[in-house]
Amino acid sequence: MLYKTLVMPTISQRGEACPPSPIRKLVPFSDEAKKKGIKVYHLNIGQPDIETPANVLEKIRTTDLKVIEYSHSAGILSYRKKLAEYYLQEGIEVNPDQMIVTTGGSEGILFALLTCLNPGDEIIIPEPFYANYNGFATAAGVVVKPIASYIDNGFGLPPMQAFEEAITPRTKAIMVCNPNNPTGYLYSKDELGLLRDIVLKHDLYLFADEVYREFCYDGHVHHSVMNLEGIDQNVVLLDSISKRYSACGVRIGVMISRNKEIIATAMKFAQARLSPPTFGQIAGEEAVNTPKSYLTNVLAEYVKRRDLVVASINKMEGCFCPNPGGAFYAVARLPIDDSDKFCQWLLEDFNYEGQTVMLAPATGFYSTPGRGKDEVRISYVLNLTDLRNAMKCMEEGLKVYPGRK
Repeated sequence: MLYKTLVMPTISQRGEACPPSPIRKLVPFSDEAKKKGIKVYHLNIGQPDIETPANVLEKIRTTDLKVIEYSHSAGILSYRKKLAEYYLQEGIEVNPDQMIVTTGGSEGILFALLTCLNPGDEIIIPEPFYANYNGFATAAGVVVKPIASYIDNGFGLPPMQAFEEAITPRTKAIMVCNPNNPTGYLYSKDELGLLRDIVLKHDLYLFADEVYREFCYDGHVHHSVMNLEGIDQNVVLLDSISKRYSACGVRIGVMISRNKEIIATAMKFAQARLSPPTFGQIAGEEAVNTPKSYLTNVLAEYVKRRDLVVASINKMEGCFCPNPGGAFYAVARLPIDDSDKFCQWLLEDFNYEGQTVMLAPATGFYSTPGRGKDEVRISYVLNLTDLRNAMKCMEEGLKVYPGRK
């Protein structure tokens, strides 16, 4: 009998091009460390140990549905009305028809790219940036054009000249995250005004990921792109309840625009995936009722955590960490040869008194090859005791890392 040589079907170019998550790609090594009995402090991922608001958990427990139905593709109307109330309290005037509830903020990002850009179009993003922007852009066939921000000035907004030089006939949008993931940088009102000028001049879209709106420190306040004058038709706001209410697993976000054509077009994608999660929307609607004291206490706790991490790193020989103005991330420059190797080595070959720390190599937050090789992102989402232990592990690891520079 003759047998044909087995030929495997090829993987798509999108699949081949999609980068692995720098946040999750080292999970197999952390799993192996745990099997050896080593305690791993997870500073690689933005999963807070802050408790979800009690009223939200109670609402989930006591909701008595006989049938868990599809919702409207744009989201449950009562939730969208509640969201409009929330945004009004934040000084942002929107109505329920200007928003689409999404399965996490991630789906909102993808919807925005699919709605506003064609395959081959370009989007400018200051780097380092949230790693999954690369993945969503790849899925949508969109080309990311990074422009550099630098650790020495705390990752402030690049100069307008850098934006101008990056713009080509294929440029269709700019994207920012404010406060920023992974750097924690909080864009000022003046910086956002400069972005508005660029958007107006070149007729671009402006996508803004404002998931960390509530987490602003040292007396600074958040300014939303929704309040920039003259670009109502250009702006797409992306948001999520994951971080605000420490409810990452609820997977509920929202995409907002005053541009009716954007919302109408995005609705086609929303209808294709039918609807966002019902219980997540129920939780999200109740979350708006969370007492203000909850976020006040959370903010105070994050300030303590930030101060501990930044001070600890800056005391380590050869290390530098700028003081983040928001979110709950920091990027640190370390005396190492390769952040990917270092982060893997911490899990695979190192422990200090039976403990080690899991960090995210910053290379995955850059689109420019070679950048971030001596930087790591740290999520200060653990309690102060765990953070002290994690910083000690990091300090001791740096002393004996074979690739120390």
